[in-house]
Amino acid sequence: MIETRDLIRILEGIPETRLRILELCHKVVKKDSTIDGEKVAFYAKELVEATKEAEQYSKDTHEAVRCLRELARFLP
Repeated sequence: MIETRDLIRILEGIPETRLRILELCHKVVKKDSTIDGEKVAFYAKELVEATKEAEQYSKDTHEAVRCLRELARFLP
């Protein structure tokens, strides 16, 4: 059985994740909050890759939450 303190220690060891999609969104949005089509075209390949990365991160996070819920059933 896993102890709560062990679970917390494991979770604290997970590195912070910074998604590239957020940085890219800032690059393609103008100061007036509209999207700059030329910049979207310029960053198109990176945006596609970053979107896939964010989608995978979302799936992985969902799975991690599922696993944590399962573990929580066994915590004292």
